[in-house]
Amino acid sequence: MGSDALFAGVELGGTKCVCLIGTSPEDIRLRLSIPTGNDSEATLTRIEEVLRNGRSLHGPFQALGIASFGPIDRRPPSSTYGCITSTAKPGWRNTAVVARLAKAFQVPIGFDTDVNGAALAEHRWGAARNLADFAYVTVGTGIGVGLLVNGRLAHGFGHPELGHIRVARRPGDDWAGACEFHGDCVEGLASGTAIAARAGAPAHLLADDSPALELAAHAIAQLLHTLVLATAPRRILVGGGVAESRPELLGQVRRQLIASLNGYLELDALAGSIENYVVPPGLGALAGPLGALALAADAA
Repeated sequence: MGSDALFAGVELGGTKCVCLIGTSPEDIRLRLSIPTGNDSEATLTRIEEVLRNGRSLHGPFQALGIASFGPIDRRPPSSTYGCITSTAKPGWRNTAVVARLAKAFQVPIGFDTDVNGAALAEHRWGAARNLADFAYVTVGTGIGVGLLVNGRLAHGFGHPELGHIRVARRPGDDWAGACEFHGDCVEGLASGTAIAARAGAPAHLLADDSPALELAAHAIAQLLHTLVLATAPRRILVGGGVAESRPELLGQVRRQLIASLNGYLELDALAGSIENYVVPPGLGALAGPLGALALAADAA
């Protein structure tokens, strides 16, 4: 396939969907965001319209990548392959995303979670180039983790759902949490949804010294503690809408991670300074959409 072959990507996020047509971060021909909404049929119809219009303007694309919020079924032999499964997102449970878009465009489809896609893009073009082991953590409407271990995305019977692990709570914090499934898992304590539920306002409107932000940083640091001890990633990237809107959160997470590890591991010697170990994504808000483009390129 020629180096000028075009690809299409769709990042399905909990709040918005981003459609891309292009070949790389330096060659994006189309970029358009639409609200995800609670009507999957209407949203997928709009995505089809955007991609058809883009194809008319820029020419045919050779493959389509879909990087979706989860959980998803990415097992090809499964009868529900290509579906969003037990999501808490209203209107999207059991939505057959791949079948719908494959029928519409008749091109190879790459399909994975939004956070795995972002990890793939960061490995190819961003802050994790040349790293065989790293983690990409998204803190947005939900919380997810994409893991690259020994140069490959981590997959087992499904995909990692580390945003739903249970973590040590800050002493005295007995808030029930906001996760529909697990209450006070990391997502239930530190996602944008959880912060708004606890504080009564979205994260970007809170004061810098809001207790809700500090408690969210504590839960995220506990997640990173687990990642450091489980797979020893050479770097941890923290992105997503909440992380982007509150960049100071990253500093709180770094401090709380060091305190939580309590000298058990000397990160400076093993992986470099904490400021170079826990970092923002190199591709910024484009990590997720470019992840879908990377999935398309691999599918082709």
